[in-house]
Amino acid sequence: MDQERFFILFLPLVLVLLVLGCVQPFLAKESQAEKFLQQHMDPDTSTVTSSYCNEMMKHQNRTVGFCKPVITFIHQPLPDVQVICFQGNVRCKNGQSNCHQSSSKMHITDCHLKKGSKYPKCDYKTQQLQKSIIVACECVQYETVHFDGSV
Repeated sequence: MDQERFFILFLPLVLVLLVLGCVQPFLAKESQAEKFLQQHMDPDTSTVTSSYCNEMMKHQNRTVGFCKPVITFIHQPLPDVQVICFQGNVRCKNGQSNCHQSSSKMHITDCHLKKGSKYPKCDYKTQQLQKSIIVACECVQYETVHFDGSV
């Protein structure tokens, strides 16, 4: 009888823990998904000029204290990026297994710190590309939380 009671209580406990694992990031000031959106998403491609990277890095306060060497902006609607979480699973650069590669090429802008550029005058090269992208997803693969690269 005790074993039956254990199994009756065990299933709800597991479900509660799974839900808390997905809800917990939302309790933080800024979730990883919100940070991803703020740092990498810019669906408006009409604003990409040769000074795009310098403007975006300043606008996002990404040049405070140091010059970030590389960042990529994705110029696709958010649903097109979120659906990548259900596409080809690949290993992340850090060894994790929660990365996914887009099955189609996406409009992106790579921003690379120009050689010799030093803080506080961070100067970036703007390069528009169409590549498949790799993103990390969390919480049963429904939320993009990290840009891992492009191929």
